[in-house]
Amino acid sequence: MVYAGTPEFAVPALRCLLNGDHRVVAVYTQPDRPAGRGRKLQASPVKRLAQEFDCAVEQPTSLKPAEAQDRLAAYRPDLMVVAAYGLILPQAVLDIPTHGCWNIHASLLPRWRGAAPIQRAIIAGDGETGITTMQMDAGLDTGDILNALPTPIHRQDTAATLHDRLSELGAMALSQCLDELIENGEMTGVPQNPDQACYAAKLSKQEAAIDWLEPGYSIERKIRAFNPWPVSWTEWHGERIRIWSADFLDRQHDTVPGRWLPSESGHLDVACGEGMLRVKTLQREGGRPISAREYLNARLSRQA
Repeated sequence: MVYAGTPEFAVPALRCLLNGDHRVVAVYTQPDRPAGRGRKLQASPVKRLAQEFDCAVEQPTSLKPAEAQDRLAAYRPDLMVVAAYGLILPQAVLDIPTHGCWNIHASLLPRWRGAAPIQRAIIAGDGETGITTMQMDAGLDTGDILNALPTPIHRQDTAATLHDRLSELGAMALSQCLDELIENGEMTGVPQNPDQACYAAKLSKQEAAIDWLEPGYSIERKIRAFNPWPVSWTEWHGERIRIWSADFLDRQHDTVPGRWLPSESGHLDVACGEGMLRVKTLQREGGRPISAREYLNARLSRQA
C-alpha cells in the first residue's frame, strides 16, 4: 500500500502499518517547510517516521500532473491510505489503487466534513466525536463509511487532547478495516446521509479574539477549541492577553461584559454576556503561560 499524510495526527496509523505485516511501498507527504526562528526547512512528522523505517518518500507539490500520477501508479498499490495529507486527490489518483483510497477522518461523518472537525465539534458543544474510515470519492469527505469509532468529548478536552486521542483511535480504526479487507477480499461501505452533513470550516486567527458579549459557556468552548492554535485572546489594560484555559461559572450578574474581577483569593473572573468565566491559565505578550494567581501577584508587585 501507499500511505499519504503529513502532521502528527497521521503518525500513529502509519506506525501501525510499518510495525505490522503490511507492505508500505511509499509514503507521500507535503514538501519540507521552513519552520522555527531560523526558518530552516523541516521534514513533516510523517516523513521523519518513514525515514526511520527506510521507506520511500514522495513529496510532490500536486497530484494533478500526469507525471505525478504515473509515478504513483508505478508503485502498483493495492490500497492508498490518506490521513491529513493536505493535497487534493483527483479522480485519476483515486482510481489507481486496486481497492481505491481510504481516508482517516477525525469526526463521525457526515457530521463535520472539512478542515477543522476536532475544533468545530468542541465549539458546538458536541458530547462525542470519533474517527471515520471512509472510501474516498471526488467530493469533500462525502465517500461511503467503512467504519466509525466514537469517543466522548470530555469537559476539559482541548483540541490538543482530543487530537491525540483521535489520532490513536485512527490507527485502531484502520487496523480493523484492513483485517476485514484481508479476511473478505473487499469492503462495502455505507453511504452518508447528506441531510445530516455539516461543514467544519478552517480556523482563522480572527476567530480567536474573545467577544465577551457571548455566553460564557460559548467562550469557554472556544478557548478549549483554540488550544493550542490559534489561542484565544483579549485585551486588558492595553495589553493583549492570551487565555489558555478557563472555567464557565453559571452565575447571574449585573456587571458589564468584559469587566475583569480579580479577587483576594487569587481568582480572576470575567463577566460575560451570560454567566462568568474564571480564567485559569493566561499568557502576557512575550511571556510564558502562567496561572491567574501568578499573573495577579505579578500585577500587585508592579503596583507596590
